[in-house]
Amino acid sequence: MTRHRDEVPTLGRMMALIARRWRQILDAGLRPHDLTDATWQPLLELYRHGRPLHPKEIADALLLDKSSMVRILRTLEEKGFVTRTPDEADRRAFFVSLTDAGETRLQEVMRLSREIEMRAIAGVAKEDLAATRRVLKAIHDEIQSVETLP
Repeated sequence: MTRHRDEVPTLGRMMALIARRWRQILDAGLRPHDLTDATWQPLLELYRHGRPLHPKEIADALLLDKSSMVRILRTLEEKGFVTRTPDEADRRAFFVSLTDAGETRLQEVMRLSREIEMRAIAGVAKEDLAATRRVLKAIHDEIQSVETLP
């Protein structure tokens, strides 16, 4: 098998490498905030929805399994960033809400995330960035309908 050093990586590989590096940088910045990439994302989902959510709703939005989400939410609850309240319509279920402390921490992390983004795109022309966003949105929208390939 011949390997080509100049071979252009696939889009999937490029996106994966960018996402991995972004996460490394973000995780390093999140340490002083007592969060990780995995633990701040549920806070962001709760904030975006502006209402309490079931763990399954958060897990689905973040493409995680429910058991992983329950562990993450337990950690966030222990830190005082979220609270759980019973669902009156279904006693087996509960809602998760963002606390004031969670929202304050989220605002700090969102500032950090914006700083990382600004640094990452500093050398990219506005037109190229706009085209990149359009293309990534088109890929995102299309890949949502892909289950697996044969």
